[in-house]
Amino acid sequence: MPLVRKPGAARGAAPAPAPEADIVAGLESSSEDERWRAARDAAGQTQHADALAAALRVEPAIRVREAMFTSLARMGQAGVAGVAPLLRSDDAQLRAGALDALRLMVGNTPQLLPPLLADADVDVRILSCELGRMLPGDVATAALCELLQREQDPNVCAAAVDVLAEVGQADALPALAACALRFRDIPFLAFAIQLTAERLGGLQPPRG
Repeated sequence: MPLVRKPGAARGAAPAPAPEADIVAGLESSSEDERWRAARDAAGQTQHADALAAALRVEPAIRVREAMFTSLARMGQAGVAGVAPLLRSDDAQLRAGALDALRLMVGNTPQLLPPLLADADVDVRILSCELGRMLPGDVATAALCELLQREQDPNVCAAAVDVLAEVGQADALPALAACALRFRDIPFLAFAIQLTAERLGGLQPPRG
């Protein structure tokens, strides 16, 4: 007897999204498999960003965490809002997963980086500087120079300078010079800026 296909079951048809209640319940399930499925079903559904971020903080299974991060990475700005606070976590695996997800998001959507560089939390700004390595040199240079022009924490500036040493362009020299002048009493930063400026254009930031 030939099989009769159900409506919508044609080959190549996209599966229907899981009902919202099922995703919420799945993320809270005691079953690892159900949590994993719920995390995958939530991909791209921005209304679940907060629920995924909250579930990540208590999720013990690595594969479920990975599915949660992957789904958040497909949510654009809503995903960034859910992932970025995890950079402050005491859990090293959570911080690493959050940074990996943000690398993917910023690599696909560079305009997501400036708000992260303006975060109120110093640690978030420091880690977000690393995301500049994912971008074209001119884009990374513009974002990191904007940060250098306003940043008051020397450790954040040092993180930005380190990335500029790798991906920066000569357009960064004025911002580096101004930063060196502002932090001239902090030897480690002044030295890092000098080395970076030399790599970018053979120039030394003015001292004084």
